[in-house]
Order: sequence, then structure tokens, then C-alpha cells
Amino acid sequence: MATSTYILSNVTCSTKNHPITFGVEYFKTTLSSVVKPLVRDMKLSKLKREASRSIKMARLEMLNTLVDSIFQFIDQPMLPSQKNFSPVEEIGEHVEVYCSHGEIPQDFPEGSNPLFGGLKSSVSVFGKTDSIWIEGEGMLHALYFTKNAQGNWSFCYKNRYVETETYKMERERKRPCFLPAASGDPAAALASTIFNLLRFGMVNKNMSNTNVFEHGGKYYSISEDYVPQEIDLSSLENYGDWNISGAWSRPFTSHPKKVPGTGELVTIGCEPAKPYCVMGVISADGKDLIHKLDLQLDHCSLFHELGVTEKYNILVDSMLTLSAERVMKGGQLFKYESEKQARIAVIPRYGDAHSIKWFNIKPCCTYHLINSFEDGNEVVVRGCKANAAIIPGPEWGEDKFDWFSRGFCFKKVNDTNDDRTNEEGMLFTSVREWRLNMETLEVKERDLTGTEYSMDFPIINVDFTGVKHKYGYTQIINSHASSNSAKTKYGGLAKLYFEEEVEQRNDGEQNIRMEYHWLPENNFCSGSAFVAKPEAVHEDDGWIVTFVHDEDNDISYVLVIDARKFESEPIAKIDLPQRVPYGHHGAFFSST
Repeated sequence: MATSTYILSNVTCSTKNHPITFGVEYFKTTLSSVVKPLVRDMKLSKLKREASRSIKMARLEMLNTLVDSIFQFIDQPMLPSQKNFSPVEEIGEHVEVYCSHGEIPQDFPEGSNPLFGGLKSSVSVFGKTDSIWIEGEGMLHALYFTKNAQGNWSFCYKNRYVETETYKMERERKRPCFLPAASGDPAAALASTIFNLLRFGMVNKNMSNTNVFEHGGKYYSISEDYVPQEIDLSSLENYGDWNISGAWSRPFTSHPKKVPGTGELVTIGCEPAKPYCVMGVISADGKDLIHKLDLQLDHCSLFHELGVTEKYNILVDSMLTLSAERVMKGGQLFKYESEKQARIAVIPRYGDAHSIKWFNIKPCCTYHLINSFEDGNEVVVRGCKANAAIIPGPEWGEDKFDWFSRGFCFKKVNDTNDDRTNEEGMLFTSVREWRLNMETLEVKERDLTGTEYSMDFPIINVDFTGVKHKYGYTQIINSHASSNSAKTKYGGLAKLYFEEEVEQRNDGEQNIRMEYHWLPENNFCSGSAFVAKPEAVHEDDGWIVTFVHDEDNDISYVLVIDARKFESEPIAKIDLPQRVPYGHHGAFFSST
């Protein structure tokens, strides 16, 4: 609400002329002539403000009444095999938990390990719209490791919703307000988009449900539909938007990257209106946006993750596009345009659009990058690649369960046949390497992990971000369980040895060496993170920490795995006081 302040000042005047005497009536008349117009203007201004506010409120109430009469929210059905994808309630204060197996090493750093964890449909006279599977409120799950002066460890758990402004609005109204608009019958999707814009000034709510990261000593939750939310790690309270002192008003990639050496943070924001994709470089202290680049693309691609090297910023454009124009013409907001040319951009750190080098690559859908680095005159990019887009999923009207079930269904194919787009197993994900020659623009690409196991959600020792590295870690997709539930379930972890090749395949390529850490049957993990030893000598000196859910007993726990004894039993298991839903990404933050 705007306010106006008026200040009345006394002015004293000295003169050598004879004094002039004014009567009381003169002051009454003079003050009246001055004050009356002022009061009248104040009243008119106040009336105008109140009238404008009343009109806006009345218009909003009319819109809300109209939407409530036309649209009905319904819960999307959930099968028993999908139970742990459903949300949980906030637990309240920190709850002490205990290590039920093994013990935490003395050199394990103190800190917290946040992890992001029902979707709605709407029906109306226009048709039906659905939330897609990546939507839903963000919730932080944190496990705190604390060591006392005697060297004894204690643990506590806390969870909390990320209280974005749109979350607080819906909580206050005690009902969902934003109409699903990402997928649906064309008329319904368009109507939902328009009504959301008219009522809230935005198409979708801010979910902040995908990742958590640190920069400049502060911590943020993020999803690529909005700016990051600053989080207090102890209370998990949301301090609000991080817009870099007002310099950044666009969405923000879920995986910004710190530049090796400088500590600067590189991000990109994509939205279906020009300029479609804008890259930013943020100072190491997080206070300033020091470089901004419009890529000048003719379309909006979704860049879930980017890469950095010592000199370059890296983007993989898989042609997963967002288009407002497509919605206006009766299509869907998201579309994987596999027929268009996939490519990788190598961009000088502070370059302009003309300095970008584009490298054409084979069709692929790549959301997650493992790492990128410079190697002589080549830039090496490693990521997880599939032949179909898990986001947003099937075309509208297709059976979602059937589509995802077929996509996850393991079907080993001849290594020379790299086109599973129309086959079972189209969501099979393997690790891909692209070598980009900066002088000749030649591309050498190869598959590193073959067709034995599908894997995604890669992590590395973050101290090696942007530089040459030996190891990576992925979560292994249990193809059978994922196919049965039509949801991604990760039944184990893999350690990748990038500099050790072991097995020649039919296509002449070789698999790299891999080690596996398997979970018990019907136990599945999410949000894994690498925790480096404080005095690490080797790149893999550290631990993998991961949240796990036991579906047979409906309990959740955290495992700590020695990265150098990867296939051995976990060194510690910490039981949690309640179920933790399968989430997206996790991170470890040391208090030291």
C-alpha cells in the first residue's frame, strides 16, 4: 500500500522595515486559502487510491469467482508402487536421530545435508490440464551432523516447505490457486495460462523444488521457473528472492556452476519470450552481476544444467523447447523437438553472442552434465544422455503410465543401434562424452557406459568442477521397478573411472571401468552427494551420502559410503523419524 507524507514548515523572515501587524482573521483567511486546496487534493488522492484498489480487488474477486465456477481441482491418481513420491507433512522442530549401523569417521565434516523432495489436475468446460511430474511444492529435508568436544557424533533431522510467496498465498487461502498449465487439452491449457496471468501476473507458481546450492556464504533453493530462494540452513526458513541486488529478474538454472579459480557463479535464465535465453556471471561474493549475455537464440530451450571450464561456459541444447506461441496455437508449452539439430555451445566467459562456437552433435536428450574441462585444443563435455525426453513426458492424450512404463522397460539392444526413440527403453540413460575441437570444430562423441545399466543424477567432487577429473558417481535406475511404477527409482550407485577402459563392445568402443554399490531389494535412493575429506589427498578421498527409502517397511534412512571402498558395506546408517519422499538433488554443506 502506498503512503504520502506532507511536511508543513515554518519560515522566519527578518526585515529592517516597520513591522506589519496581521489580525487573527487574516491568518484564518490565509491558512484557509492554503490548506483547503491541500486537504481537497489529499482527499481526492486518497479516494483515487482507494477506488483503484477497490476496483482491482473487485476485479480479482470476480476472476477468482469465475475460475472457481469453471475449474475444478482434482488429485492425480497414485498407485501403491508410487507411494513414496507423495508429499509428507512438516515435522516441526529438529528431531534427534541415531546411527543404527556402523559409525561416522572422526574426519567426517560437520554440516547439513539438505534434499529436495500431490500433483493436481484441473477440469473445466475448456477440457483438462495436468501438472507434470516435476511440479509440486519444494520441501527441504536436512540431516545435521554435529561432533562435540569429545569427538562424539550426534544427528538431527528437520524438514520444511520452501515458503515462496506463491506457497504462502495458497497456504493462506487454504486451497490451490494456480491452474495447471504445462500440459493439457489445448483450450484448457490456454485458458489456464490466461487466468493465471490475469490473477497473479505469472503463468506458474514458484516451486523451488529442484536443487540447493551455496554461493558467497549463503544458501539457496532453486527450480528453473524463478529466481533462487535464500535459505537459513538451521531453521530452513526462506529469506526470500535472490535477485542479485535487482540485477537479475529472470528464471535461474537449477545447476549454476562456480568457475574454477575465481569462484564466480555462472547461470542462465530461460523463458518463452524474447530474449529467450540469457547467461549471467555473478561475482564470487554474490553481490554483483558482472556480465550478462543474450544468446540471441530464435527459440527457448530448457537448460536444466550448464557446465564451466577455466575459460568457457558450456551449454547442451537438446532442443527441449518452451513456446508461448505454440500454446496460443493449441500446442503444449514443452516439446522435445528431436527432429531438430542438437548442439553444444562453447562460450568465452565474458563473450558476446558472436563469440559462441556451436558444435552439432547426434540427437540426444541431456539434462545433467557430469563435468566439462579443457584438454589441449579440445573442450571435453560429459553428461547423461537418453533418446527421449522424460520432461515433460508423453504427448498430451497418450497414456502416461504406459509411456513411462515402456520408456523405463529395460531392453538391451545391439550397441550399433543408437536409436531407441520408438522402442521400449527409450528413456534408457547412459554416460556420453563429447570432445569438441576448438580449432577444427570437429566433434568426437562416444558412449562410456554401454547398455548394461541405465544411470543418471551424476555427482563429482565439486573441487574438480571445470577441470580434468578421474571419477564420477551416478544413481543407477532400477529398470524393472521403474517400469512397474512408471516412476524413476534408483536401486544403487555407480562409481565411474574415466581414465580406465576395460571392455570392448560390438561398436568398437570401450566401456570405462565401473564399480557398483547396490541397495537391498525394494530400497531406492535419491539426492546423493559427495562429501570430500577435509585433508583429502586423492580426488576420491571422501564419502557418498544418500537418502534411501525401504518400500517394504515404509521407512527412510541415510547411508554413508566410503568412496574409495565403494562396493563395501556402508560405513554408517542413520535412521530417520519419518518417510522422506524420493526427491531430486542433494548437497552437503560443511559448517567449517
